[in-house]
Amino acid sequence: MAVGGGPRALVTPLLPALLAFPAVTAAGGALLPLAALQEPAAARPVADFLDAAVRTATPLALAALGESAVERAGIINIGLEGAIIAGAFAALVGAGAAGAGLGLAAAAGAGLAVGALFAAFAVGLRADQIITGTAVTLLALGVTGALYRTLYGTGGAALTIPTLRPVPVPGLAELPLVGRALFAQPLTTYALYLLAPALWWWLYRTHSGLALRAVGENPAAAAAAGIAPARVQLLALLLGGATGGLAGGTLVLAQVGTFAEGMSAGRGFIAIAVVALGRWHPAGVVAAAFVFGAATALQFLFQAMGWAVPYQLFLALPYALTLVALAGAAGRGAAPAALGRREATA
Repeated sequence: MAVGGGPRALVTPLLPALLAFPAVTAAGGALLPLAALQEPAAARPVADFLDAAVRTATPLALAALGESAVERAGIINIGLEGAIIAGAFAALVGAGAAGAGLGLAAAAGAGLAVGALFAAFAVGLRADQIITGTAVTLLALGVTGALYRTLYGTGGAALTIPTLRPVPVPGLAELPLVGRALFAQPLTTYALYLLAPALWWWLYRTHSGLALRAVGENPAAAAAAGIAPARVQLLALLLGGATGGLAGGTLVLAQVGTFAEGMSAGRGFIAIAVVALGRWHPAGVVAAAFVFGAATALQFLFQAMGWAVPYQLFLALPYALTLVALAGAAGRGAAPAALGRREATA
């Protein structure tokens, strides 16, 4: 297994997202006249669409990048949903106590704790990963719901916490169409811009990243080479838990502005699908998250147009598109060989 990767290794993970992206953009573009791209006022719906796509994709991409490292180590963290909801609740409490910065730190810490709990059973005790992850998710959903009602009562927290405001990048934020979408976002989106290439560099340009990928392919061979698979998997799960918590914190502090029971709404499971859609590669994962975010933003655009179509069809659009993209990408990339297998990790 080589430390580096050629151009083909970088492009291949993007193929599933590239298969779906034209359908999303064509559908959005067909809704507006061609002149809209030439008239700033008329082009505003396109800019709004792109802005909503990036905003929706950010928490998914954060969670999915961490999960990609976890799965590269041979673990499927079904408990990612629990990390997201735990991070969302911790962000509410932390931000209410001492501002949005502490809210993000609390979110990452809560997600890390959920990842550690999952690791204790899935790695330490070699329990079934699917059952353990399901139990962790249900536990997190129950605990956050109970604590929320205890601390905030039946009235809830309302819109009373500090939030993360968009931070425009001077000059770039004024670019037509894409300026607001890419360069007038909260800090967590800019953190995503840094995290994706950093994770790629670590996975494919460092020996520790090579060790993680080796564990995901063959734990026994990695152990024979002097690598401790259990330790590698533990650290990967802690990373995945922390990024999952940050995804939940982003939901509360950069999007919704408050907390609601079960507000993760399956995003952890969607992030796992995004990892597969991105072929376990950071570049592909980010592209796949954006495709899903674009599909979600497209449903908002459809609903705003007032079409006499049941709204449930619009809600199903992102999931249907993901299934189509996954089907179209079948056979184009292989999962880590040891993914989900319970083997000796000592």
